[in-house]
Amino acid sequence: MGKKNKQKKKKGRSIQQLLGIRRFTKNGIRVGKDELYLYAINPTNISVLSAINIEGKIRHMMMLLSAIPDIEISCTDSSECFDENKLYLRSRLEKERNPFICKLIKRDMDFLDSVQTDISTARQFMLIVRIKGGKTDKQASSADIERKLREEGFDFRHLKKHDIKRILAIYFDASLYGEQMPDVDGAQFLEVKDDEG
Repeated sequence: MGKKNKQKKKKGRSIQQLLGIRRFTKNGIRVGKDELYLYAINPTNISVLSAINIEGKIRHMMMLLSAIPDIEISCTDSSECFDENKLYLRSRLEKERNPFICKLIKRDMDFLDSVQTDISTARQFMLIVRIKGGKTDKQASSADIERKLREEGFDFRHLKKHDIKRILAIYFDASLYGEQMPDVDGAQFLEVKDDEG
């Protein structure tokens, strides 16, 4: 009997629970007992910098990593990837016998190629600071982290809730418009009626 109840509980878990995300916070997201502060970093094109300037950038990154030991660096695509769509269209093109449909499929493939070319180089870089089990005196506050980023010469912005939702949606191939997703699965289908009597 106990085994069946455990199986039902496992089946009913949401994606949010599986990822360990509890809720959005003022500074980021709560994951388990920890809080993640997320910052978007505007990258520098090092191909146009001198060797001395590149060494300076590396030194600034080393200083930041030593000052904030719980920092993580993430690089993700800033948009959806269309590779699976293009593979599907290629397989359809091989099987299709109608020349008009083939022409439409080729146009779709050309469109995806043009879109992919425009966005393929778009990457986003993030610094993620894990505040373990709630803030302690030894751990940095959001203001301390931002001050240190400024001191080391980073061009950054603190990620807001809609930014985080968009990043998660792109990462999980859900949607390019993740910031428009509801905070709770299915919330958009729930209608609350006020009882006015």
